Amino acid sequence: MANREMAVYCFDTLVSHYNNEETPPPAFDDANHPLFVTWKKIVNGGEPRLRGCIGTLEARRLISGFKDYALTRCALRDRRFPPIQSKELPFLQCTVSVLTDYETADDYLDWEVGKHGIIIEFTEPVSNTKRSATYLPEVPAHEGWTKIEAIDSLVRKAGYSGEITESVRRRIRLTRYQSTLFSMHYSEYLSYVKATRGGVAPAINGTSKPAMAFS
Repeated sequence: MANREMAVYCFDTLVSHYNNEETPPPAFDDANHPLFVTWKKIVNGGEPRLRGCIGTLEARRLISGFKDYALTRCALRDRRFPPIQSKELPFLQCTVSVLTDYETADDYLDWEVGKHGIIIEFTEPVSNTKRSATYLPEVPAHEGWTKIEAIDSLVRKAGYSGEITESVRRRIRLTRYQSTLFSMHYSEYLSYVKATRGGVAPAINGTSKPAMAFS
């Protein structure tokens, strides 16, 4: 379900923002789905570093959702990172995720690493504070975690700072889901634009040349 045109639209949204231009119309059909946008930065062929990742677990229109999360919420307002600057564009990779197949799990271990994304919800044992957090399917697999390691990490992500015991884990209500994703580097975006829009690559900040990355 996630596709190249969705990633292109996210780059279009970012480029248009820096150039104070209207975003070109998307080349994919609108629909209602939960979605995530992830920006990573790759420098000198190194390991991609997270620059922003925000989405919604509630269904919303894909076109407005990708535009909103690619730019305002993820690139500019992910509180964990400084806003992405135009000079970073040549080093960026965009991953779009469309979430599907939500299921209520039998317990906190009722899911598969690499297949399911997970949402946990629980209340703290002493304060009764409600906590929740999610990992997309690729996160535990990329980190090489077991199920329990992923759960414990997610409990911390949710904001719980106490000891993580089996009793705490059994408080968890887990929802599993699947996703489709598509990743595109800025260089691939430039190639796409050249091939589909008359051979002209986008210039950034009014320059006559497209921003290119060199390593």
